[in-house]
Amino acid sequence: MGFCRYQEGMDTPLFSSALELLGASAPVRPGGREGLPLYLSPVEAGFPSPAEDDLDRKLDLHEYLVRNEAATFFLRAHGDSMLGAGIHDGDLLIVDRSVEAGHRRVVIAALDGELTVKRLLRRAGRVLLAPENPCFSPIDITEREYVHIWGVVTHVIHKL
Repeated sequence: MGFCRYQEGMDTPLFSSALELLGASAPVRPGGREGLPLYLSPVEAGFPSPAEDDLDRKLDLHEYLVRNEAATFFLRAHGDSMLGAGIHDGDLLIVDRSVEAGHRRVVIAALDGELTVKRLLRRAGRVLLAPENPCFSPIDITEREYVHIWGVVTHVIHKL
C-alpha cells in the first residue's frame, strides 16, 4: 500500500506533515491564453480505438479545477501518510476554503503550528485526522486547543 520512512535508531515512523504553500489560485493568463484542446472522444485504457479528428472545445484547467477562485489555494504535499488517498510526495493539492470540512473529507489542518493533510473522521464523539497509510496513526483532535481546518482538498495533480 505504501512505505514508511524511519529515522535511524527509531522504530516508529517519522511524522511527515510538511506542506509547501504555493499560493492563491488567481489565474495567470499572459496574452489571454485560451486553454488546451479537449477532445470529444474518451481515451481507451483497454483495446485502442481509432482517434476522432473533431475537437470538442478548449479546456482551461484553471476553470475546470477551481470552483471558487477567491477561496482556493495550492499546496505541494510532502511525505507518505496519504498514499491510500492517491496523494504522493510532491503532488500538487488544490484546496478550497469554501467547501465544508465534513466527515471523510481530505482536509488541510494547521496542527501545533504545522500544516498537515489528512482525512477528517468523526467516530464515537471523537474527531480524528486520519492518515491513509497503515504506517501512521490517526491524530485525535477532539480536545486540542489549537487546530484550524484551512480547507478541503478538491483535486490532486501528480506526475506519472
